[in-house]
Amino acid sequence: MTKTVEYILDLGAPNGYLAWYPLKEVVARTGAKLVVTPVFLGGMHKITGNSPPMMRDANVLGKVPYAALEFRRFLDRHGMDKFRMHPDLPFNTIMLQRVLVAADDEAQRQALVDALQPAVWEQNIDCSDVEAVGRVLSDAGFDARSLLERTQDASVKQKLADNTTYAVERGAFGIPTFFVGDEMWFGKERLEQLESYLTGGKP
Repeated sequence: MTKTVEYILDLGAPNGYLAWYPLKEVVARTGAKLVVTPVFLGGMHKITGNSPPMMRDANVLGKVPYAALEFRRFLDRHGMDKFRMHPDLPFNTIMLQRVLVAADDEAQRQALVDALQPAVWEQNIDCSDVEAVGRVLSDAGFDARSLLERTQDASVKQKLADNTTYAVERGAFGIPTFFVGDEMWFGKERLEQLESYLTGGKP
């Protein structure tokens, strides 16, 4: 029976970018199905009391520099030489997340992630600029006007809120989070454990 990996994602999380590409490789190797669930990280932090690591750990001696070292190691290990830390981090991703929710289907949602991840984490676009986001969508072959108009639909706004609340209720507190059924993994460093589980190992 094919297992489904649900990826809890906010495009404003740098570790979400880092996990995206290796995750797709894991899914391809294992034959699993991938489903992306867009959430609003700002809302998730508010509900859980969590905060970005660079803020949360700022006063812990040595922790932030070590996290930066591990971050760089991950980039190097996976050949992600185009990544650039966004100068505006943390920034509001509500429009981008609503774009993902507004996708016609799962295939389009994942194609949108493929288009928007580089725009955010390689080109460092202004994620609150409607014109900038629209150009990215148009250049990738999407109907930018339609998608951006749908971000204002009440149903899209509510779905994003519901996704966020439900993810937290299941145990999620940050990005990237992965679910296979009721089993949860957090962090890009857990991809090997996830792959092991998908191939018959223990969670």
